[in-house]
Amino acid sequence: MPRTSSPGGLAELLEKQSSVVSRGQLLVLGMKDNAMQYRVRRGGPWQTLLPGVYVAATGVPSLSQKEMAALLYAGPGSLITGPMALMHHSIRSGSAVDDAIDVLVPAGRRRLSTGFARLHRTARMPTRSSSAGPVRLTLVPRAVADTARQLTELRDVRAVVADAVQLSRCTVSQLAQELQAGPVRGSAAFRSVLAEVADGIRSTAEGDLRDVIRTARLPMPLFNPSLYDRDLFLGKPDGWWPDAGVAGEVDSRAWHLSPRRLGSHQAPS
Repeated sequence: MPRTSSPGGLAELLEKQSSVVSRGQLLVLGMKDNAMQYRVRRGGPWQTLLPGVYVAATGVPSLSQKEMAALLYAGPGSLITGPMALMHHSIRSGSAVDDAIDVLVPAGRRRLSTGFARLHRTARMPTRSSSAGPVRLTLVPRAVADTARQLTELRDVRAVVADAVQLSRCTVSQLAQELQAGPVRGSAAFRSVLAEVADGIRSTAEGDLRDVIRTARLPMPLFNPSLYDRDLFLGKPDGWWPDAGVAGEVDSRAWHLSPRRLGSHQAPS
């Protein structure tokens, strides 16, 4: 029977890493492979989460344990991005359809995606990051951009961008920089949403209204203009048709962005 005593430093490492540890870390601590395998045996006290990554617990692993496992599997310097990173930044991530954890890794790393760890090799590894406990995350602009490239529905991309900017987690300018620096593939919806923002669109509902107007071949209004009668501020309607003197409003309170951050068109009444 293999020895089951814990090597020095293991308890501290498990406490630091949500009870998750890699084979490489265990070897450094002096644990042999046969001792690892004994711990993850059927009915044993540990379980394998990803190849070469173990959790020192039984039962269903927590989300934080899976995140830690994904980072350990991906290797040094890796960062969680995409919908999972947005969740930590308190930003809704649209209708992301799976439970995969997206992880950025340097372009030269050859490790492949497996299980719940979805690896993305990139030549643009961020130089700055944030963290949630032991979990390393991309900053909001990169997480939004990486999420937007996964989403297939324009409305979902609108919602992600709206939430990120409304909550002051990032600026439209930062998102535009990510769009320009990132890959073209999968960026069509993201590019379209940022173009809408430049035209004054500030919410998911307003984007939907724009689609309806375009489909109906109606004149396109100014979106969110500041209307004045000389120096008297009259209002900021969602849509304004200056030739007809008609204003339109949509129910978009849940997603409305900050005029101060986005800027606005101005049109005299």
